[in-house]
Amino acid sequence: MNKIPLTVRGAEKLKVELHNLKTVQRPAVINAISEARAQGDLSENAEYDAAKERQAFIEGRIADLEGKLSNGQIIDPSRLDADGRCVFGATVELEDTESGDQVTYQIVGDDEADIKEGMISISSPIARALIGKSAGDVAEVVAPGGVREYEILDVKYL
Repeated sequence: MNKIPLTVRGAEKLKVELHNLKTVQRPAVINAISEARAQGDLSENAEYDAAKERQAFIEGRIADLEGKLSNGQIIDPSRLDADGRCVFGATVELEDTESGDQVTYQIVGDDEADIKEGMISISSPIARALIGKSAGDVAEVVAPGGVREYEILDVKYL
């Protein structure tokens, strides 16, 4: 199976979610199933059906998280020495050459991406356009709204 790139912070978030699912959510849903069973006829028991559905979701998510963590390649951006190039984990300050707007993004794994927090997926069009470029370079991003150009102002490894 392919290695899944994760930042240290992203791996920690997945571990916390996994711990919560195993220690809080799984026991709660098992308890809900046993309570629903105690009510009698399971063929028309909506609480039982809902609890079993929730259990299936939790077990699926646990398996998914365990798979990602076991195949995860944890990359600490602060230990990178990429000679100022954009790489996974780098924090990049950009300026839209057309509007002059400035934005800062960190390039992270697919599971960590959150545009509101300035974290973009390594597989996003903008991240793919940035990889390998350095401060002063211009990246052309093919977006649904057309081609946009961003000048790279700074690359940091935080």
